[in-house]
Amino acid sequence: MIEAQRLVESLLAHPWGQVSPSVYETGRVVALAPWLAGHRDRVRFLVGRQRPDGGWGPPSGPGYRIVPTLSAVEALLGAQGEAGRAAERGLKFLRSVLSDLPTLPDMPAIELISASLIHSVNARVEEPLPLPEVFDDGRFELVRAAFRERIEVPRKLLHALEIVGAEAAGLPGIRPEYTGTVGASPAATAAWLGTGEPDAFHPGRRFLETAARPHGGPVPVGLPVTVFERGWVLAGLARAGVAFDAHPELLRSLTELLGADGTPAAAGLPADADTTAGALYASALLGHPVSPDVLWPYEAETHFATWPGEEGSSVTTNAHVLEAFGAYDAVRPAPRFRAAVVKTVTWLCGQQSADGHWTDRWHVSPYYAGHAAALALHSYGGDQARPAVERAVRWVRDTQHPDGSWGWWGGTAEETAYAVQLLALTADPTDDDLDRALGRAGAYLASCDVEHPPLWHDKDLYTPVAIVRGAVVAALALLGGRPSVGGVDETSPTKGAISVTG
Repeated sequence: MIEAQRLVESLLAHPWGQVSPSVYETGRVVALAPWLAGHRDRVRFLVGRQRPDGGWGPPSGPGYRIVPTLSAVEALLGAQGEAGRAAERGLKFLRSVLSDLPTLPDMPAIELISASLIHSVNARVEEPLPLPEVFDDGRFELVRAAFRERIEVPRKLLHALEIVGAEAAGLPGIRPEYTGTVGASPAATAAWLGTGEPDAFHPGRRFLETAARPHGGPVPVGLPVTVFERGWVLAGLARAGVAFDAHPELLRSLTELLGADGTPAAAGLPADADTTAGALYASALLGHPVSPDVLWPYEAETHFATWPGEEGSSVTTNAHVLEAFGAYDAVRPAPRFRAAVVKTVTWLCGQQSADGHWTDRWHVSPYYAGHAAALALHSYGGDQARPAVERAVRWVRDTQHPDGSWGWWGGTAEETAYAVQLLALTADPTDDDLDRALGRAGAYLASCDVEHPPLWHDKDLYTPVAIVRGAVVAALALLGGRPSVGGVDETSPTKGAISVTG
């Protein structure tokens, strides 16, 4: 399949990953590194992304709009012309939304980031922004004090080092990775560099220049994402039966960073169970099984945590852990691996809503969580998981939009691809109603907009572009392999559909 092969080859052509630009992260770089080439383009990006109501972020989900709006406003305060007017409109929006705080999404460091930016804005305006209690519970001050007093903090907090403010500059004990990044984050790296322009050959400066280049100035919320991106793309294509040739470098990179506690998404981040499990599963599907023993540090009483001591839990992390243990146990069975399979199957089934859907802390959409959980349960859950998978199939079929798409805030190619995969890989293939649903989905994917709105959780919503393209390619391949799917040319499954090049 040509499109799949091009996508796989793009993983090597863009070794740090392909990630959409972020309003939040770009705003922080505007404020922290005005010396960096492309500054004016970043300012124009912020002004151009403002919505008519004065806020930044998605059109739906008001809780998702607080962090990007605070970042853009703080970056543009004091600017002249349209940028200054954008900041004033943003302040008006913030006073309204912070006075009647919406439900906050489960996103990394959202309370710490919001508190930091509200304090920064309020130090510069005459009419201060409201500071809701959830942002004023003392945690922000504790974290700042810990950095200032050189108390050890969880490594994952380096990803949001910019919350420390001016005191982040040159903090002892923090050094850039070989890629030049601090915390796999342009904002964190800029904060550590400080306000003075560094030498042209400083690794941190080179990292920022590299991060800004793909989008002509704006920067993504996280970079690199190498292992995460490769694991998700390769596993998704392989699971759907898509043929491709993977360069040995891709296979090696999946497990290259494996340590006693697994692998991080890339240098600069801590190891985590989600990335580790995804990399192990991809490696197993491609014929190179590696023991999942590195996942034991993440085992909790009832499930597996994304990080040891995690607050909350993740459906998709546990779905990927189930796949990692299940795939390895299938070729090298052991009682302990089987026990891990039973534990994650039991927990995942218990997390399902009564109507059949799942939600997750790493993505806006239940279609992402649902496809991850249902596919893992279908493959490795046995009879225990069958009722949960059947409920998921019914929920997906019942929530298809009239145009053939699926989507939480409106139909998208990404969410439609997840729904297609769930149905095509788990449901009864002789079901005529299923075939009609997939036919409508195929027609939608063949003609829909190529834009992928940000739906993934980090400090800001973002799109891991290669991963989303991989999901669509996998869905189209599954549609093309069915005996009858109206609207899709079976001889060319991706004809007229979303390209994975460029």
